[in-house]
Amino acid sequence: MKKVILGVTGGIAAYKAAELARIFIRSGSNVQVVMTEAATEFIAPLTFQTLTTRPVYIKMYAERSDAEIRHIDLVADADLLVIAPATANTIAKMACGLADNLLTTLYLAATCPVVVVPSMNVNMFENRAVQDNLEKLEERGCHIMDPDSGELACGVYGRGRMPEPSDIYAYCRSVFLPDDFKGIKSIVTAGPTREPLDPVRFLSNPSTGLMGYALARALSERGADVILISGPTHLNPPAGVKIINVTTAEEMYESVVSNYSRANLVIKAAAVSDFRPLEPVDHKVKKNEAGLLLKLTHNRDILDELGRSKNNKILVGFAAETGDTLKNAHKKLLNKNLDLMVANDISDPGAGFAVKTNRVSIISRDGEVEQLPLMDKEELAHEILNRIVKLLQ
Repeated sequence: MKKVILGVTGGIAAYKAAELARIFIRSGSNVQVVMTEAATEFIAPLTFQTLTTRPVYIKMYAERSDAEIRHIDLVADADLLVIAPATANTIAKMACGLADNLLTTLYLAATCPVVVVPSMNVNMFENRAVQDNLEKLEERGCHIMDPDSGELACGVYGRGRMPEPSDIYAYCRSVFLPDDFKGIKSIVTAGPTREPLDPVRFLSNPSTGLMGYALARALSERGADVILISGPTHLNPPAGVKIINVTTAEEMYESVVSNYSRANLVIKAAAVSDFRPLEPVDHKVKKNEAGLLLKLTHNRDILDELGRSKNNKILVGFAAETGDTLKNAHKKLLNKNLDLMVANDISDPGAGFAVKTNRVSIISRDGEVEQLPLMDKEELAHEILNRIVKLLQ
């Protein structure tokens, strides 16, 4: 999305549009904001002008005598028109083809994809007239993002909340992505596990879950039905993904196995602890009673278990190594009956745990190795899916 037209209408959620503009800008898009007169009652145009470094357009006609025809020129090369928040009034105008302001005129002139994000009182949203108008827009090719449920500005609970800007951005991305995982039931594991020594201490690793969450988000954006089984992280679950939170390796094992029969695809990106204390205690161990010998026992191998009952499922594993990366990763792939292994050297700068980038090699069953350059984990997630979709076909 190189050029995004962000339409802001007169709803209380207009303030969220400022953060949405920032997210688009951080993604590399050029953002042009168009506001209705009513929107300026809720947020100042100067806010958007400062964020986008572009003038904000409100009126249909420019003051300059040499001005462009705005409703044509603004959308001539746009990649996306997103209206967030979209009020009942603006939705009605769009559905009726009424062009009495710059934004509704832009909509009629737009040839790019259009995303509409309704935001209003729950009774207004559920009114048959509003629903009919949304159905009309969807029939004409608009992408309608369902509002969230929760406490509304008017104090009542129900559907009508404008989704979080990050979720709107993800939805907009999905408009441009292939729907090639539609109908695929997927399990993704992410994050670390924690193995308790006592109530205040545990064994773990530096995983933050960034790679697994990026994969779950990418799958959802491309149409998959996704269950994300996550160890402890600070990350918010991706939109449209069912989240199951676990702590220990045993809890992750139980969650994965209990959902495995319904899955077509499993991507094991979690950094699961191989060992746990043999004898954890139920009270905080004091310094004067602590020994220097810690006895460990093996946790059950989740991928090994899945591989033995694989049938026609697609299994993808991750291997974080510090030496002989490709050799060790291919050995794990064969031993665990996987279809693909994503391997990386965690000692490589910019790769591995707790960073937003990664450099991996993708290994197939026949030993073919594809080495990918250093890239953002969000981008890498789609590159990995591009390889998996070939296996599904």
